[in-house]
Amino acid sequence: MSGRKYTVARIPGDCIGPEVIREASAILEASGEKHGFSISWADYPFGADYYTRTGEILPSAAVDEMASMDALFLGAVGDPRVKPGILERGILLHLRFHFDQYVNLRPAKSYPRVPLPVRPKKGEGLDTLVVRENTEDFYMGIGGTTEKGRAAIDMSAVRGLYTMKGKLEGEFSGGVEGAFQLGVASEPGIRRVVAYGCRAAKARGEKTMTLASKSNALPQIYGFWEEVARDEAEQHGIGLTAVNVDAMCYHLVRTPDLYGVIVAPNMFGDIVSDLLAGLSGGLGVSAGADIGDRLSMFEPIHGSAPDIAGTGKANPIAAILTGALLLDHIGEKDAAATVENAVRSYLEEAKQKELPVEFGGEALTGSVGQAVLQKI
Repeated sequence: MSGRKYTVARIPGDCIGPEVIREASAILEASGEKHGFSISWADYPFGADYYTRTGEILPSAAVDEMASMDALFLGAVGDPRVKPGILERGILLHLRFHFDQYVNLRPAKSYPRVPLPVRPKKGEGLDTLVVRENTEDFYMGIGGTTEKGRAAIDMSAVRGLYTMKGKLEGEFSGGVEGAFQLGVASEPGIRRVVAYGCRAAKARGEKTMTLASKSNALPQIYGFWEEVARDEAEQHGIGLTAVNVDAMCYHLVRTPDLYGVIVAPNMFGDIVSDLLAGLSGGLGVSAGADIGDRLSMFEPIHGSAPDIAGTGKANPIAAILTGALLLDHIGEKDAAATVENAVRSYLEEAKQKELPVEFGGEALTGSVGQAVLQKI
């Protein structure tokens, strides 16, 4: 052991969250032993059980503790006992904005014996990376509905880069009721996510990347995006092509391996990454991460799946691959590759009944985890 030690905050979450995080955590520990480092887990109980018992969602003292740690490993949150949005906003969004996690990273890769709905044209499988801006756009949460046709909307927002102030006022004639939603894009917000995309493209040996846009219909916000993104990419020596997001979706379902690195504003990145998750085999192999310059958070993109919680049918592969992203982020790239290779070896070599239930097998959550662990 070289003595490298990492402290990782861990929130297992709700329903199947603890089941898949348990298996993934054991695999990360084993990869650490293989590559000369150790992981110390700092466990937190936050989620539906804690909330229904205490009325508290995410104490500020715990958030302050996490700030000194190397990463956060998170299981899915959400439970039928709690009104939708309470835990998601109170945990996920709170952590995302508090730590200014400005990149939502969504790899879309094909894996052995995981059926794809559309065959890649190049015959080499699917390997696309979506770099989604994570703090701005129409997900700022700034908007409101009218009352007697009028609305006065507070535009205040605090981000890691700036504080925004102002008021949006609007009125429909004749007392027509409606709603307003504000999309926001800042130059530094665009530049930092495009810079991340450029570094990712270079690491993959690629000289270009693609921007998901819609400047023909929304020229102010997305025309600005294109202008700033092109300039930033040029400074990094990376070519950038803007593609309207509707055309991008059309092309993806015909040629799923058309793009290498896709950089996208928040809303378009959300849509495109979910489309690619389906094209790469589904949520069972879809890893995700929220990356920033402070604490970064790693969570598989599937939900808490209360309908299968406790049945053993939960597929831990996405959580395991998310753990590989975590290892890569803290600088343990060889260990990350070991984890991903273990997943590939397991999927290639397992008998049909030894595959996860999601992939047509009979193996339950713990059995899948143990099979991957043996490959480490």
